[in-house]
Amino acid sequence: MKIVFMGTPDFAVTALEKLYDCSEHEILAVFTQPDKPKGRGYKLIPTPVKILAQQHETPVYQPNSLKKDADEYVRALKALAPDCIVVAAYGKILPKEILELPKYGCINIHASLLPKYRGAAPIQRAVLNGDKTTGVTVMQMAEGLDTGDMLLKREISIDENATSADMFEKLAILGSEMIIEVLRKIENGDLAFEKQDEGLASYASMITKDMCPIDFSKSVELIHRQICALSDSPCAYCLLYGKRLKVYRSQIISREKPNAVSGEFVGEKKFDVACSDGILRFVEIQAEGGKRMNAAAYLNGKPIKPGEILH
Repeated sequence: MKIVFMGTPDFAVTALEKLYDCSEHEILAVFTQPDKPKGRGYKLIPTPVKILAQQHETPVYQPNSLKKDADEYVRALKALAPDCIVVAAYGKILPKEILELPKYGCINIHASLLPKYRGAAPIQRAVLNGDKTTGVTVMQMAEGLDTGDMLLKREISIDENATSADMFEKLAILGSEMIIEVLRKIENGDLAFEKQDEGLASYASMITKDMCPIDFSKSVELIHRQICALSDSPCAYCLLYGKRLKVYRSQIISREKPNAVSGEFVGEKKFDVACSDGILRFVEIQAEGGKRMNAAAYLNGKPIKPGEILH
């Protein structure tokens, strides 16, 4: 099958790699977000999908907007004449002209069990809300936000200490396997279309930096979920000695109200902190100006006195 791929982050790279490895499909072109400036020198950095496409010498398109420049890119896509457009975490809305252009339409790999968690941050929201399961839905794209017919759905569990980064990796692998299966079903003409139940729909709004500060007066469960959901980015943090301390991983040590004030360091060789109704252990951290590291190893070099308060 002749395919145009649209995607941007590492999540999409896994699916694109799988398509490249599948010799029965031809990747005609890749659409991805424009390069963005990063670092002190604001050097333009290509997206992960662009890097992979260039390694395979695939033509890359990076429109600022598919709506404003629809005519230009519709012409380009018509010239390419793809059988199908595969989309994974592209980050742009596709206009109707593009949705209807390929023979088999546009197929999206969405990291949730639709119609739950439509939108931008389904993985983080599932972890933040303490869901026990999540999954991937491969769907036929429509004009609404993740509203199209479902073609294939797979479910996996979320472990108590799993971070969003962990789940991104697992779901990316799952989604890459599912898209190959769906494309095969399309070619064989045995694909089933399932309508979404609008009554069960929910939306996963974007994760923002104002969600990062840790409030130790909250429950140990909520703080743990916050840390897991925001890892690896934008990352939950607190203040130690007035400096920012990022927390990438944690685990709940106790769900009983501690004999300590909220935010109090109650460990010795382990980075244990009191919350309103339990004790949370920091497992992986990054001090301001330092590198990401095991929290116990950090304490070996920079011990914290019991009774110190984190804010």
